[in-house]
Amino acid sequence: MNHAAAADVYRRSAVENAPPIKVVRLLYEGALRFLAKAREFDAKDPRSQFVEFTSRADAIVTELRAALDHSLNDEVTESLEQLYLFCGSELSRALLERTADPIPAVERVLRTLLDGWLHVEAETTRTAR
Repeated sequence: MNHAAAADVYRRSAVENAPPIKVVRLLYEGALRFLAKAREFDAKDPRSQFVEFTSRADAIVTELRAALDHSLNDEVTESLEQLYLFCGSELSRALLERTADPIPAVERVLRTLLDGWLHVEAETTRTAR
């Protein structure tokens, strides 16, 4: 096995065995990274990677929404669903209109949510000691 393949196996194992809160954090970070990359490309240019990176961020938002536990039936779940629906709608608009204009609003929402999860993760780690 070469070094690249071994590193890939290690990364996959690290994510698969990570606590759920870390996986959520990694998903937010990934979506934000993809959106930053999407903004580097000309949305109107059919050869650019704008669609690829925007679609990848949208797929993460879709997965975050699908992972919500609706059996809890609480305000947090409902609020998160509404935020994910907003993000998905804005990313769909970006893809349909071939414009990066909606991306900053999505980034603000995801960054705010990431900050909240980072706080929860830090509290969880602190109380586990």
